[in-house]
Amino acid sequence: MKHFTVSAKSNGKKVIRAAILEFPNLTPASLQKALKHKDIRINGKRISSDTIVSEGDNVEIWLPDAMFEQKSEPVKPAFEDYKVVFESDDLLLVNKRQGLAVHGGKGMSGDCLIDILRKDYHDPQMDLCHRIDMNTGGLILLAKNKKSLEDAIALFKSDLITKRYRCLVRGVPKVGETVICKDEAIMKEVSAYLEKPAAGNVFIHDIPKDGDLPITSRYRVLEVFPGIGPDGEDVSDIEVELVTGRTHQIRAQFAHLGHPIIGDGNYGRNQYNLHFTNLKGGKVRYQQLFASTLLFGTIPKGNMHTRLSGRKFSIEPLYDVKL
Repeated sequence: MKHFTVSAKSNGKKVIRAAILEFPNLTPASLQKALKHKDIRINGKRISSDTIVSEGDNVEIWLPDAMFEQKSEPVKPAFEDYKVVFESDDLLLVNKRQGLAVHGGKGMSGDCLIDILRKDYHDPQMDLCHRIDMNTGGLILLAKNKKSLEDAIALFKSDLITKRYRCLVRGVPKVGETVICKDEAIMKEVSAYLEKPAAGNVFIHDIPKDGDLPITSRYRVLEVFPGIGPDGEDVSDIEVELVTGRTHQIRAQFAHLGHPIIGDGNYGRNQYNLHFTNLKGGKVRYQQLFASTLLFGTIPKGNMHTRLSGRKFSIEPLYDVKL
């Protein structure tokens, strides 16, 4: 038998999840069996269901000591596929690696992010609240149940979740009208029109044509790396806020403005990209684009995610370019 006191990080979680966080070698199956036989106690009381625990609760698990000490499967590196940024009983926010598709699709081989997370969390109901490209790294929000998914999607549709990206681009962008964002960040706003064919790359037009979709992005230059591009050209690290969220919007729009993303072979030029090397001295494999921030607005009380009102989650982009 072993016991533990519920910590602040496990407050509000169910006892199985809290126990696994405390004793990583235990399995959900062994804990479910212990519940069935009433071999788990909370504050001295036997329980038979996966009960929510609170900070300070004393949890006793009446299993053989060997089950706590047995070796689990080899642990993956901390950031092989994803890293957890935030978790609640209803939502999971992860930072995914570049090159990993978030969902299955034509021509894709191997597990995608949603398959991996469903297996890791033993939760077949987990689902994506939004998507990003396979070769874009960064933040992805997932829901653990149907109600959570519906309410999260409603926030995206109501513009109550702002998505921002970080990327390395050719040159230093200067065009656009100055605007003040919801969090008082000062950015430049640029608009155009996007043509989306049935397949392949999208096209950007300054003057709309039949079937074009309006697009708007905001950006600010965070840092300039002088003279590191071909012929001594500058490179900029910029933050981009999506006002509209169209297919390949950032990649196509900034290429149209003359500032393609480093490593993007579709909307940039390979000859330009080949000038750069990755951190190991090899070829830059991926577009240097990361979903870096999710900013939650004021969420109405009827939405189950209201506790996230005003929260901001950000990650640093893992640029793989020698700067």
